[in-house]
Amino acid sequence: MTQATAPTRATAVDMSHRQILEALSGLLLGMFVAILSSTVVSNALPRIITELRGSQSAYTWVVTSTLLATTATTPIWGKLADLFSKKLLVQISLVIFVLGSVLAGLAQSTGELIACRVVQGVGAGGLTALAQVIMATMIAPRERGRYSGYLGAVMAVGTIGGPLIGGVIVDTSWLGWRWCFYVGVPFAVLALIVLQRTLSLPVVKRDVKIDWWGATLITAAVSLLLVWITLAGDRYDWISWTSGVLVAGAALLGALAVRVEKRAADPMIPPRLFRNRTITLAVIASIAVGVGMFGASVFLGQYFQISRGASPTMSGLMTLPMIGGLLVSSTVVGRIITNTGRWKSWLVIGSVLLTAGFALMGTMRADTPYWRLAVFMALIGLGVGMSMQNLVLAVQNTVRPDELGAASSVVAFFRSLGGAIGVSALGAVLGHRVTTYTADGLSRLGIPASGSGGGLPDVHTLPGPIRTVVESAYGHAAGDIFLAAAPFGLLALIAVVLIREVPLRRSNAGTAPAERLPQPAPVAATGARD
Repeated sequence: MTQATAPTRATAVDMSHRQILEALSGLLLGMFVAILSSTVVSNALPRIITELRGSQSAYTWVVTSTLLATTATTPIWGKLADLFSKKLLVQISLVIFVLGSVLAGLAQSTGELIACRVVQGVGAGGLTALAQVIMATMIAPRERGRYSGYLGAVMAVGTIGGPLIGGVIVDTSWLGWRWCFYVGVPFAVLALIVLQRTLSLPVVKRDVKIDWWGATLITAAVSLLLVWITLAGDRYDWISWTSGVLVAGAALLGALAVRVEKRAADPMIPPRLFRNRTITLAVIASIAVGVGMFGASVFLGQYFQISRGASPTMSGLMTLPMIGGLLVSSTVVGRIITNTGRWKSWLVIGSVLLTAGFALMGTMRADTPYWRLAVFMALIGLGVGMSMQNLVLAVQNTVRPDELGAASSVVAFFRSLGGAIGVSALGAVLGHRVTTYTADGLSRLGIPASGSGGGLPDVHTLPGPIRTVVESAYGHAAGDIFLAAAPFGLLALIAVVLIREVPLRRSNAGTAPAERLPQPAPVAATGARD
């Protein structure tokens, strides 16, 4: 093992377009598995929670648990990618993901399901971080927009197919909702085989240690914050001694995490990265986009099934405008960015569309004409498609190749964190609003509102007048959570406007001069390949 004389070139790979596509095939298939296994549950969740006798909090935590595990482990996977074989790591993450999926299909209660979803999230964290890192290792920034478009297309297909497949599975009596978790296993096995045959990358190692204390403290702080957001207003008041203890505990753990990260030899989230203006602003925008991706859209299936009485299959079909917008914008804009080398204007346009889509969806009610919702959902899809991958691209364009793992995972970490906080916070808002609107509606009918038990209702079994009240309550509450998400879109817009555009480099060697980071210790490179 020798010291590399040019550490900035340690991970550069010279590959043709065909070689890149072959190498990416297994990786994209793995991403498809992760996305499919996540979205296939979206329209099935109302049925799953009802059959397992869960509450609105359980509904929220089935989603949040996966996002939290993904958030907590993404920086760890990114750091490991700078140390070990990237191919081996992505294969391990696939195995973990499949294990979590199978266990989730066997769950007998919402508690067991949430625990199994945590295992899924650990695997998804690896797939999320490693996909970006491996693409950045193989492809120069100028060409990366083109291939990011392929990644966006795969994400769109998985997002489109997931709800539809999940709806069909739930509506098919001889399958049942458990097959929502089993359906991705064959694809995962195929991805493992393809990765083994096609992916070959240099193994670049540095003499560092994993910052376990930092990872533990960050995870604990975020978890405590999400517990408070999810349960406040239900199990205890927002202003109460319980809330005070949880908030103070989260703040203390967060402060300890910052202290540990500043002193760590090789921190999980390197504080020096935030001296880079592009990374800092991209992180802020990623948090906002995460809220948009997960926080608001995850409740669309619940809206269509409870407020509009749609079946799980039809619920999936009704979300197609959002996914179509994501598919079109991610593929088309990716190619345009590759041709021009310019990306900032698309981030600005995407943030504007995202903010407008959220605000317009805030007018949603149970009886809103579907064509209006379709237009509003398409705006959100277009905005997310223009923003999500290109924020990562902007960050990758400012760092050295040996820092791609840490920098890419930082953006993915905060995007997942935004999603986890968004799901928890907006889920709490939804539960509170539904309770309030339902109580108001029942009082107008002269019916006491007590005794609901907090579970998700099956509107098809309710008497006509009560069903109307419940449908109206969920419709109005769903509009409220999109309205609450609109300021996050505005925050993303402000952040991307302030980012200084650096044209995309045509080579993986070196960083953009305007955004060069402080030099780390030299890396040691081996001649081995994954």
